[in-house]
Amino acid sequence: MMKSEVKTSLLDNMIGVGDSVLLEPLTEDTFLENLKNRFDHSEIYTYIGSVVISVNPYRQLPIYTPEKVEEYRNRNFYELSPHIYALADEAYRSLRDQDKDQCILITGESGAGKTEASKLVMSYVAAVCGKGAEVNQVKEQLLQSNPVLEAFGNAKTMRNDNSSRFGKYMDIEFDFKGDPLGGVISNYLLEKSRVVKQPRGERNFHIFYQLLSGGSEDLLKQLKLEREFNQYNYLCLDSAKVNGVDDAANFRTVKNAMQIVGFMDDEVELVLEVVAAVLKLGNIEFKPESRVNGLDESRIQDKNELKEICELLGQDQAVLERAFSFRTVEAKQEKVSTTLNVAQAYYARDALAKNLYNRLFTWLVNRINESIKAQTKVRKKVMGVLDIYGFEIFENNSFEQFIINYCNEKLQQIFIELTLKEEQEEYIKEGIEWTHIEYFNNAIICELIENNTNGILAMLDEECLRPGTVTDETFLEKLNQICAVHERFESRMSKSSRFLNDTTLPHNCFRIQHYAGKVMYHVEGFVDKNNDLLYRDLSQAMWKTNHVLVKALFPEGNPAKMSLKRPPTAGSQFKASVATLMKNLQTKNPNYIRCIKPNDQKTPHVFTEALVRHQVRYLGLMENVRVRRAGYAFKQPYESCLERYKMLCSQTWPHWRQGARDGVKVLLTELQIPPEEFSYGRSKIFIRNPRTLFELEDLRKRRLEDLATLIQKIYRGWKCRTHFLLMKKSQITISAWTKRHFQRKKYLHLKSVTLIIQSYIRGWKARKLLRELKYQKLCEESATTIAAYWRGFQVRREYRKFFRANAGRKIYEFIVQRIMQKYFLELKKKLPSMSPTETTWPARPYLFLDNTHTELKRIFHLWRCKKYRDQFTAQKRAIFEEKLEASELFKDKKALYANSVCQPFQGDYLEISKNPKYQKLTGAVEEKILLADVVNKINRANGKGAPRIFLLTQSNFFIADQKSGQIKSTIPVMDITSVSVSKQTDGLFAVHLKEGSTAAAKGDFLFTSDRLIEIITKLYRTIFFKTNQKINVEINNEFLVQFNQDKVCVKFIQGAQKNGNLPACKRKNNRLLEVTVP
Repeated sequence: MMKSEVKTSLLDNMIGVGDSVLLEPLTEDTFLENLKNRFDHSEIYTYIGSVVISVNPYRQLPIYTPEKVEEYRNRNFYELSPHIYALADEAYRSLRDQDKDQCILITGESGAGKTEASKLVMSYVAAVCGKGAEVNQVKEQLLQSNPVLEAFGNAKTMRNDNSSRFGKYMDIEFDFKGDPLGGVISNYLLEKSRVVKQPRGERNFHIFYQLLSGGSEDLLKQLKLEREFNQYNYLCLDSAKVNGVDDAANFRTVKNAMQIVGFMDDEVELVLEVVAAVLKLGNIEFKPESRVNGLDESRIQDKNELKEICELLGQDQAVLERAFSFRTVEAKQEKVSTTLNVAQAYYARDALAKNLYNRLFTWLVNRINESIKAQTKVRKKVMGVLDIYGFEIFENNSFEQFIINYCNEKLQQIFIELTLKEEQEEYIKEGIEWTHIEYFNNAIICELIENNTNGILAMLDEECLRPGTVTDETFLEKLNQICAVHERFESRMSKSSRFLNDTTLPHNCFRIQHYAGKVMYHVEGFVDKNNDLLYRDLSQAMWKTNHVLVKALFPEGNPAKMSLKRPPTAGSQFKASVATLMKNLQTKNPNYIRCIKPNDQKTPHVFTEALVRHQVRYLGLMENVRVRRAGYAFKQPYESCLERYKMLCSQTWPHWRQGARDGVKVLLTELQIPPEEFSYGRSKIFIRNPRTLFELEDLRKRRLEDLATLIQKIYRGWKCRTHFLLMKKSQITISAWTKRHFQRKKYLHLKSVTLIIQSYIRGWKARKLLRELKYQKLCEESATTIAAYWRGFQVRREYRKFFRANAGRKIYEFIVQRIMQKYFLELKKKLPSMSPTETTWPARPYLFLDNTHTELKRIFHLWRCKKYRDQFTAQKRAIFEEKLEASELFKDKKALYANSVCQPFQGDYLEISKNPKYQKLTGAVEEKILLADVVNKINRANGKGAPRIFLLTQSNFFIADQKSGQIKSTIPVMDITSVSVSKQTDGLFAVHLKEGSTAAAKGDFLFTSDRLIEIITKLYRTIFFKTNQKINVEINNEFLVQFNQDKVCVKFIQGAQKNGNLPACKRKNNRLLEVTVP
């Protein structure tokens, strides 16, 4: 089914038949073919009415996701495809909404998936019930009880890697809202014989392997265990490892689950100590010894294992050793102590191991019940989940298989009774006539086993209790005497002549014809296993231990409570437990899950028809289908039926306004369904034959195709009309916008033309007015000018005689003054920028102003330089002074100088005072640090460089180790005589010291640094401020240095570099050091 498809009914998109009640024809072959067809398509669930058949897929399927949980939540049972979630939801909603106690019975043989089915039911209920801190804690405890019980009660068998070797019934208790309050677990018949012996290819209980694989070294040492499985006789070695099972990880899961359930750390430790003791009991070996009186007795071969067991259990070694060697029998006031031979000693050892483990498991169940039980006293609703062994038919069937098959007979009996009862109640409720259904009643088999006088269990108990020699053979003889004439009992020694020729039945066996088929039982071990005898000496020894848990497991060992009454047998205990279980189940509404194993290889995609056929027979599935089909094969509420098939009738389609029952009557009348094929109940329609239902489905399918065609036609017409209307609307809109566009364009053109005409008219008027105003003004100015000239003429004529002698000089001064004024005003407008580096100056306008023009340029430059200097801070002034000093020392002399011009001098590149790495160095230098940088110090002997810290203060410069910060050399600046560098772009420089000074003991220093210009400049200025004398800075490609007592020539040559731009120094001889520069 595609992900986009949604199933709205069991009948939609069906693979095979989802409900076997609808199979037509119904035969065993068609039933198996339907299961196989669905299994091949990964449909592992099939219904028989309300019963779910689950076929184990032996692989993970994507059908248990949270989305699936939500899909089946609050949905009708038949609404979706068959699923275990549908049954779990139906049971939960019936419990919550109808206040009916529920039970879910999960049956099937080992490996069919019963345990996984119970987990899925519990996980679904946990997912759909309420939320909250307390509710979540209860749900988590209920779910985490499973890993604990699986570890101690499950084992790997030939049929199943995680086979439950005990029966479990859990009552989950809910409040009125449907939220879980707690639970109670009951366990039935743990297969304790597995503790001491396992069939070939099978394992002991999981916890032994998990403890040895996942326990820490300290834990194993504390429990006195070794990690290797082959160290223990109770562990079967040929199947100790199981593919795909991580015992170590499972052990961690179990410990975590025990903490969540509520086990204290000391309780977990006590449990593991008991497990270790059981494991080590199997290593105790006995040897025979003969006494003087000729009786055989036994002795423990190696007492080391016994010693360790006693240390684990806090037991006196002598007490336990005696319990393994002697047996005390009490009769009234007499006590008789007898020795045990080797066989009896081994029996006692194994009996103790089995009882110890069995009682530990019972204690675990009770302890879990204490933690998960409901804490409130309010009335509770109960949902029971039964996960119990399925019907077992092995090659060698013993007492355990007899008990298990007896339990399955009882479950089959109650299953048939409750199924018939449920069908009958529904028929009566709906007013349908109930007809008697013929079916096989297995009460005769149950009576053969459980009859209090002549039943097999009663005779087994009687044989165990009678005095004298009691063996399995005497028990079989008694069965032959009492049960010989029973139609379901067969024996080789039976008096009935019809069995005398049956050579397939050995002499030590009997056969019972169960509802699931004939099973042959070997009587060997029946008496011992039913007795379940543990010597009183061992019980008393266990009670005397200092181990709190072991002491509590053996209360009968207390001398104060000692009773001579014989304990009940295993068969009678189990019979009572089954009776209690049946009584409990009959008070609840049953829900069934029948689990089927498709193959014995535990392989996916393999469906073994013969194996499945056998299970179908002994599970009674065909009989179940026939019971469900008796009378009417299918029933459905009127509302659902009308909703599904109303399209088949013109009167009910598409809407029926009256009652649903009337609508169904109209529908079936128009379809001409024969009246004998259906009956009307009060709320449901009952269909007798599946063929009628499938005919309705075929009609519905064809009608849906017609309706689909009709819907397509209407949809296409609607789509075309919608498209047409959209195109029409679009055309109208486009037309409106086009007309609007052209009208707007016409309007804007007219507006533009109008504005142009208006502007021309206004311009003409303005120009006319301007001409008139200009003419008026010209007239006024002309009159004024004429008057001014006239007055001037008169004045000049009057005073000409007074100014004729000085007129030339005054005119010259006036003209010069006007020219100077104009010059300064123009110069003010054309002044260059305030940058001291600006060299431009306005051109000279007049030749006679040449000197003035030059002097003004000089004065202006000095003034803007002063302005620029006034902006400097003291720190910036010092940097520029250093830059100026560097320029005087290296400009046009050292090729490296050009690279340093744009780099500001920072001084402290290492941030000595802030770096915690150099805290020690800061404490050693008391003066202010002027410069701190990493340089390479050139070794005087071989010319190799080593990184050093170069520190300069006002009085000294220091050489320190870069890693440790330890000062290597301290040189007073007054001892420096000169500094030598090359003319190249390298960073090598030599510091020459005064001869005879302390610092000059080893000679001059050679360094390399990318900041050579800054270092020498600061060193030069520091010495000048200290001594008021300038040191010599020699710049040459060859210079001499003093190394110890030798004068060495440092010569710079050009060549290829290996270390980038760093100079390579090489000592040629005692007199020459070559420096290769790029």
